[in-house]
Amino acid sequence: MAHNPGDPLRVVMTKWGGRPHWEFDCAFLGSDAHGDWLGIAAGTRMTRPGASYVAETNQLGLVPASGADDGRGWLATFHDVGGPLRVYVDITTPPVWDGSVVRAVDLDLDVICGPTGRVWIDDEDEFADHRVRFGYPDEVARAAVASCESVHAQVLAGRAPYDGDTAAAWLARLGDALPR
Repeated sequence: MAHNPGDPLRVVMTKWGGRPHWEFDCAFLGSDAHGDWLGIAAGTRMTRPGASYVAETNQLGLVPASGADDGRGWLATFHDVGGPLRVYVDITTPPVWDGSVVRAVDLDLDVICGPTGRVWIDDEDEFADHRVRFGYPDEVARAAVASCESVHAQVLAGRAPYDGDTAAAWLARLGDALPR
C-alpha cells in the first residue's frame, strides 16, 4: 500500500509472544534510501500497558527500507532540538507494513544517542533475561544482536541517517504534514 505525505499512520509494537507494547499515531512524511519517514508531532500520546508518554518535541520515526531482512531489525526515533534524546533505536524484528499500520516485535535492545552525543546500548540485561524466559529462537536472537551492533556502529560513526543532517531535513517537512 502506497502512502502519501500527511496520511495518518499507526505504529504498533509488541513484545515476543504477542504481548502488547508501545503504540502511537503519526503521519507519513515520505521515503528515501533509508526507509519510510514518519512524523510524530509534539503532544502525541504514546501508550503501552501500565505507561504512557507524551512527546515533548517533534520526533521522526524511521522504518528501514524494504529489502532483505538482514539488518532491517530496528525502528529509529529522531528527536527535535530540545528533546530528551537525539536518537533512540529500538532493536526489533524486521518491521512490516499492514495497511496504514507498521508492526514490529521489540527485542529489548536499544541504541541511544543522548543529548550530549554520548552513544550507548541499553537493556542488554533485559534482552539476556527475555531471550531465555520467553524463548527467543536462536536465529531471532542472533539477528537482534547483529542489528544492534550494526546500528550502534552507524550511530557512533555519525553515518546517515544518524548524521543529524538527514533527520533535520525530514523534521523541516513535519510541519507541512501535520493536520491543521
